[in-house]
Amino acid sequence: MANTSTRTLRLLSLLQTHRYWPGTELAERLGVSVRTLRRDVDRLRELGYPVEAQRGVDGGYQLAAGAALPPLVIDDDEAVALAVGLQAAAEGAVAGLAESSVRVLAKVVQVMPVRLRHRVEALRTMTVPTGWGTAAGQAGVDPGALTVVALACRDAEQLSFGYAAADGRRTERHVEPHRLVCLDHRWYLVAYDLIRHDWRSFRVDRLTDPQGAGARFRPRELPAADAAEFVRASRRFHVQPHRVEVLADLPAATAQRLIGHWCTIEEVDAGHCRIRMTADSLDWACMALGVLGTDFRVLHPPALLPHLRDWADRFHRAAREGLEGAEEAAGPEGEERSEGLEGRDS
Repeated sequence: MANTSTRTLRLLSLLQTHRYWPGTELAERLGVSVRTLRRDVDRLRELGYPVEAQRGVDGGYQLAAGAALPPLVIDDDEAVALAVGLQAAAEGAVAGLAESSVRVLAKVVQVMPVRLRHRVEALRTMTVPTGWGTAAGQAGVDPGALTVVALACRDAEQLSFGYAAADGRRTERHVEPHRLVCLDHRWYLVAYDLIRHDWRSFRVDRLTDPQGAGARFRPRELPAADAAEFVRASRRFHVQPHRVEVLADLPAATAQRLIGHWCTIEEVDAGHCRIRMTADSLDWACMALGVLGTDFRVLHPPALLPHLRDWADRFHRAAREGLEGAEEAAGPEGEERSEGLEGRDS
């Protein structure tokens, strides 16, 4: 049986899908007794959900018509995670989920407490969409810092923070924040640096203690089509991209469906295709090629080969240790059972 919290959420979900639920049918759907159902309904009422009951042989439950549901109870970090995850799906990260994700995001934001709603709306509106790769869950990014930066972008408020460069050198920055960009699983802040008097992009995971300075500013004109293009141009200047080319043992149409958004696919014959991609990281290329689920031959670059070998070794170790752990978990009992079977066969 599901735990109480999970069951209560499921009960609320069922009540929201039907105008009226007979008590016995609702209890059966939840896998509980009618008495337990009554306790769960009381728990929902304590939380502020307006559940009406009809007594008698045909008695049942329904949410009060037109009643306003109480605010969604989540903390700041959960609100940020929810907004970023739904926004990623809305931008097409998962095929077929874009339209429904937009609807869900709008509904969830509406029932958030006002304070959280303002923070989430700031994050949504101040983040420039870049297509696939806009995903939550990047290690090292503090959700609180992310929302502080988003609010400063929205309010045109100067921002101060500590920043660690790629070589580890730390500096203090004072900027006019413009937009957030999530690209290839990393968050970037595009801003005008008031100390260096030039536009810069900053990795958010390298920011420390971002704080609004209280001073407002008039937004400057960005020297790029948009913030995402500015970040791409900055990365091209600092990082030499890898040009990857492989020959894969699967039809071009299948490869197109799996990774065609991020690669160029060329048909070789009915069962083979040539795949070309440009990536800042060979790890990204390994991940994309792994999605194919088929054999492939690397044509370029040679540096990809040791990278693949390293990935293969790590996956092999993980599989081997997992099997050894499963065998140890079986223990002597499994061995005795095997010996007994061998004795009966003899």
